[in-house]
Amino acid sequence: MIDWGMARATGRRLMAAPPRRTAIEITQVVGQLRTLALDSRAYVRDFTGMTPQGAEPPVLVVDRDRWLEVNIDSFSGLIAPLLDRMAEERTGATGAVMNGVGSRVTGAELGALLAFVGSRVLGQYEPFLPSPEAKEGERGSLLLVAPNIVAVERELHLDPTDFRLWVCLHEETHRTQFTAVPWLADHVRSEIGEFLAATDVDPAAMLRQVGRGLQGLGGIARGEGSIIDLVSTPGQRVALDRITAVMSLLEGHADYVMDGVGPEVIPSVSDIRAAFQQRRQSATGLEALMRRLLGLEAKLKQYADGVKFVSAVVDGVGMTGFNKVWDSPETLPSLTELHDPGAWIARVHPAPPAGA
Repeated sequence: MIDWGMARATGRRLMAAPPRRTAIEITQVVGQLRTLALDSRAYVRDFTGMTPQGAEPPVLVVDRDRWLEVNIDSFSGLIAPLLDRMAEERTGATGAVMNGVGSRVTGAELGALLAFVGSRVLGQYEPFLPSPEAKEGERGSLLLVAPNIVAVERELHLDPTDFRLWVCLHEETHRTQFTAVPWLADHVRSEIGEFLAATDVDPAAMLRQVGRGLQGLGGIARGEGSIIDLVSTPGQRVALDRITAVMSLLEGHADYVMDGVGPEVIPSVSDIRAAFQQRRQSATGLEALMRRLLGLEAKLKQYADGVKFVSAVVDGVGMTGFNKVWDSPETLPSLTELHDPGAWIARVHPAPPAGA
């Protein structure tokens, strides 16, 4: 179904050229990012009260090609069960049509998508793959995409040291989430598995879903939903709500920590936040269209809901009370509770009986 080699080749070919730097500049950027990532550990731990368990995954300062490789490897591992199911269903006339489309076309589409994202992403915590230095059974790596960080700080005229620490605080929070909460990575993988398992792999049904997606492109271009909303099944939408709730919590928590720690250690943090907000709101042309098609604008709004949830819960029950969210999958907020923090507090922190 997917030619992964074609995905790699297309991604490399379409990836935007990185900003020009000398060998000395590259060495300095890589060294400083590693140092700031390590410095941010203590800031995040002290602010959140979360303690990693076991060996901590390494910091990998990467270029765009390496980011592409890591994400293709992660992608292929996550969706392998779905591809196996789809291969079993590709029989008959409709299956022949899908075969005609070809894995090379699908690989090229995936490569183009990753090229778009890979030219923009600043950092990522990858919880599913073993790091290059991992021991048996260990997983996870914190990726910092150096050329993209440099490109943004130049574009927005930001203080490089301040901006790099700002990025590191966000990504280090993600590493802390997954290393301090041992069940989290498996839970997220399980939720993704539920989403994929709900896929209708009948070729005729898939072609109908593609048709609906094509018919709805006009609405998506106007900001009305995303492609995934149009082509997902009812079962997938239920699973997607759970995934969205988890990801909104993780991203909201990372933003909350970044903004909480920032004023103490980043002199220009208010300028960075303002410049970033302006950058997001001023996207035009292909950039704006791709964000709408992929649902990125909607996701940014959901992540903002995550920040509001974390802030409201911490205000209500303190950071220790908020950290009950990490006790088990059952204490994670639902998508409804993300918009109603009081409901989560009432469920996880019920009031004691009168007279107790």
